[in-house]
Amino acid sequence: MSNDPQAITEDQRRQAKLIWDYHLMRHELRPVDVAIGLGSHDLGVATHSAGLYRAGLFPVLVFTGGNSPTTAKVFPQGEAVHFRAHAIDLGVPAEAILLEPNATNTGQNITLALEVLAAAGIHPATVLLISKPYMERRSFATARKLWPDVEIRCASEPLEFDDYLKSIGDEKLVLDMLAGDLQRVIEYPKLGFAIEQEVPEAVHAAYESLVRDGFTSRLIDS
Repeated sequence: MSNDPQAITEDQRRQAKLIWDYHLMRHELRPVDVAIGLGSHDLGVATHSAGLYRAGLFPVLVFTGGNSPTTAKVFPQGEAVHFRAHAIDLGVPAEAILLEPNATNTGQNITLALEVLAAAGIHPATVLLISKPYMERRSFATARKLWPDVEIRCASEPLEFDDYLKSIGDEKLVLDMLAGDLQRVIEYPKLGFAIEQEVPEAVHAAYESLVRDGFTSRLIDS
């Protein structure tokens, strides 16, 4: 076993991969009215959003997100502001991007982005949510609850699990985040925040295993 304090065991890696695969919705990419890039610590969201815009999948892109303890130092002007700047650097016209700079959670990402779109006179029937890979399922469940009349599809950077671990550089942190998002998928429907999602027994067991191993820093009280 590695002496690296950020490293994980092979069993933990296997359990995490089960959860990673579950979080991915694997929706077919096709043209939509609007895309929403969900703010986070992961600038890859903005990179992938820019690539999909250049591929012609949508004419309007909303970046949503203020700041959190995780992102304040990395994106001091706010997640959406930095994502917008990065997308413009990658060739997205400034006029194609709408900005929502205040959201601090996924529910606010959806509701405040909807307000920004409505203020611009845009009422989409189809929306692509672009997020971190392990946030696809939770963002889908949240949007379906808050925006039931809109067709919701999800996308994220097409990274393999091991590549994502390397890109973040802290394996334990990634497992904390995987467990935290799965807990929210399980618990949020009970609170009225999201629609119910079936969680396979093997995925639930993997989650319980990671929690027993101490990957709990991103868990909420439930």
